[in-house]
Amino acid sequence: MVPALACSMSRPVPLAGSAPGCGTTDAHSIALVGTRMAGLRPVVNDEQLAMLRILVDRRRSLGEDHTRMVSQLHQLLLELIPGGAKKSLSAAQAKALLATVRPRDVVGKARRRVAAELIGDLERIYRRSKEADKELKELVASTGTTLMDLHGIGPSGAARLLVEVGDITRFPNRAHFASWNGTAPIDASSGEQVRHRLSRAGNRQINRVLHIMATVQLRNPTEGRAYFDRKKADGKTSMEAMRALKRRLSDIVYRQMVDDATTATVTATGPGGQRETTTDSSVTSSHPHAGSSEKSLPGPAATQLRTPLPTMA
Repeated sequence: MVPALACSMSRPVPLAGSAPGCGTTDAHSIALVGTRMAGLRPVVNDEQLAMLRILVDRRRSLGEDHTRMVSQLHQLLLELIPGGAKKSLSAAQAKALLATVRPRDVVGKARRRVAAELIGDLERIYRRSKEADKELKELVASTGTTLMDLHGIGPSGAARLLVEVGDITRFPNRAHFASWNGTAPIDASSGEQVRHRLSRAGNRQINRVLHIMATVQLRNPTEGRAYFDRKKADGKTSMEAMRALKRRLSDIVYRQMVDDATTATVTATGPGGQRETTTDSSVTSSHPHAGSSEKSLPGPAATQLRTPLPTMA
């Protein structure tokens, strides 16, 4: 049953002047669309993705708590110790540092006590984060995805991608995927000056996953680092080179998810039952220097009727 039709049967038609709702006319129109149009994707209640969402949201919450507590601890240590403490401070290091502090005044003793409590809270959050990462890794692996094979994507990033993207084949090509996640640049040309600026639109959670992926690649001798350096050598600023790198990484993630979906289809239907996917990502390899457009999305694509791939198990 079409959801809107079910809605109209369970609720009365709104009276004039009342708040808009799901009326008989609307439900009838939606039912006609659902029965007469081809290529529509059914809404699937995937318990596995629901589990991933719960766990990845919890892991993000733990990370936010950790950041907040570290900030508070730094402030207290700055008031207890001349010069404070270094930026990347673990709970064990903070505990050893606090052991050297013996304040004599009442305020100093209160600061030390609160700092000790924060250190204890950080130790508990660290243990919970490790447990959450382990559980996420196992659940992500059970989906059959290979996203964690990409340099810079861990359990949390892979889970966030699976949860937010859902069915990757709903994006006709990698350019639409980049526009959706905010890595496709926006044309900001003026006269003869051709330039693009960073897009602030799109799914910010996926954009953050790609930003972390780019940052990790820049810290290591990876293809991403080499691509970034080439862009800098071509005269790009650091921000422009970073934008270009994130756009390339978006293409790589898109191709990886399409490959995973294709593999899942072959597994489900057998070697002779592989379905074709309408994508233009075949020219994009698993490395950031592979050729794919960096240009902004020109506009919405025309509706394409294609056989949908099933949601990954």
